[in-house]
Amino acid sequence: MIDEKLARLRTHRNNIARYRRLPKTQLTDCERQFIEKRLSEERCAMESLAGSTFPLTFQMPKRAMHGNATAEAVA
Repeated sequence: MIDEKLARLRTHRNNIARYRRLPKTQLTDCERQFIEKRLSEERCAMESLAGSTFPLTFQMPKRAMHGNATAEAVA
């Protein structure tokens, strides 16, 4: 299951890279709008999939980060 989700994330990443290269070519306004829309859709899909694949995030408490820096500066 995780392998399938990782493969889908890679596919979205590759699509985003391709859509980011296309506006550097000559395009009609209609084509440019379509690419911008697809780029937005791919980013949203990737963010959603990444959030469901890796739902946990951890953050260091600010006090712990600053407390260590202060202790090192004093020593």
